[in-house]
Amino acid sequence: MDNQENEVEIYTLQDEEGTEHEFELIGTCEKNGVRYYALIPAEENDKDDEFCEYVILKGVPEDDGSESLVSIDDDDEFDDVADYFDDLFSEDIDYDAKPEKKN
Repeated sequence: MDNQENEVEIYTLQDEEGTEHEFELIGTCEKNGVRYYALIPAEENDKDDEFCEYVILKGVPEDDGSESLVSIDDDDEFDDVADYFDDLFSEDIDYDAKPEKKN
């Protein structure tokens, strides 16, 4: 079994108030030279719910060569990237599968 397949990338992000939150990377894409990240709160990963909301952030290069993740302010840009991720994630769902019975 390939261990890389099961590796989880965790990002620690800071909100406007300076509070740190951990997010799990669930997908990336690159459009027009910009890298976008789809992330879910790390604590959401432990829930049994099939559907989990995710956030989309874009990478912005810093002067020191690192990358900052920022929110997408442009509605058209956000909608374009969100459509891509929605299509990508819906491919992973088997709508014909029978739901598991919960006791």
